[in-house]
Amino acid sequence: MSTIDANSTLKRLRNRYRLVVMNDDTYEEVVTFKLSRLSVYVVLSSIFVILVTLTVALIVWTPLKQYVPGYGSQSARKELQVLKYRTDSLEQSLHFKDQYLNNLKKIISGNVSANLDTTLLKVPKQEVSND
Repeated sequence: MSTIDANSTLKRLRNRYRLVVMNDDTYEEVVTFKLSRLSVYVVLSSIFVILVTLTVALIVWTPLKQYVPGYGSQSARKELQVLKYRTDSLEQSLHFKDQYLNNLKKIISGNVSANLDTTLLKVPKQEVSND
């Protein structure tokens, strides 16, 4: 079983390669780059770090941070809760008014199916004290 030699890995990273961009019609060299695997890795890593840094800076120091979930001002959060309570109470009152109007329509049209027998009502018995 072969072991990976750190020295050979470092040599492979430092081997130099040539990247040539040529004109397809005239075969003239337009640009030539001398690269190594290590230099490509360093350049790509640097670009990644710079992009991440710029993105974080953009979010932290601009109003874009308000769009990050869970991040917002306390006043906006309290205002949202008040609006939610108000909306819930309005929905509930609207439901009660609709129910009232539907019952009123039934009464006016004569479609009342009410049981008017009061003997069927279950009234709780009161305790009688012997004083």
